[in-house]
Amino acid sequence: MNIAVILSGCGNRDGSELQESLSLLVAIDRRGWRYQCFAPEGQFTVVSHLDGNEHGEKRDLLTESARIARGDIKPLTQYRPENFDALALPGGMGAARNLSTYAFDGVNMTVRPDVEQAILSTYKLFKPILAMCIAPMVLAKVLGKEGIKLTLGMENSASKIAAQLGAKVQYCDVVEVCVDSEHHIYTTPAYMVGTRISEIFAGAECLIMALENDCR
Repeated sequence: MNIAVILSGCGNRDGSELQESLSLLVAIDRRGWRYQCFAPEGQFTVVSHLDGNEHGEKRDLLTESARIARGDIKPLTQYRPENFDALALPGGMGAARNLSTYAFDGVNMTVRPDVEQAILSTYKLFKPILAMCIAPMVLAKVLGKEGIKLTLGMENSASKIAAQLGAKVQYCDVVEVCVDSEHHIYTTPAYMVGTRISEIFAGAECLIMALENDCR
């Protein structure tokens, strides 16, 4: 199994959530599977992980995401779904700020064209798409009209907006996985519900296990 992973920066406030990203990569690697990280190119506004505020600093998405991948990363424009068995999006506010505008626009959100293209091209080949934490909101925007089923944890503002976008929302606890076998969508709440790093690693393991079981 070879899985493409889309990152959105480095750090939960303005990029990919580190613990979710690493737990996903570990769960993939433990099975002897391969992964390749990708990220969009372009600038984003940095959010301080100390005080939660923006201070005007700009950084590059691909360069920051490379920190998580130890430099082994490619621009998202190079992603070709035919070369992979699945596509995965870990969470973190980068999914809501950099991959989409959910953090700013709510139900009126948009998704970056390169991210939307990656998701749609994977979906059209009937290949699995995985997402953690807030990242399923990106799927809700792109594929909600297809009636996909997903989770964003328990009842919250995000789950209500996902339903408005057409997605069928399932409430799940931190280590539970919402499996939409019809549309090949796999989602888990991670830090939308969890509070401990061990829960995040367990949830990622369950996510990959669900994919593994369905692919047998």
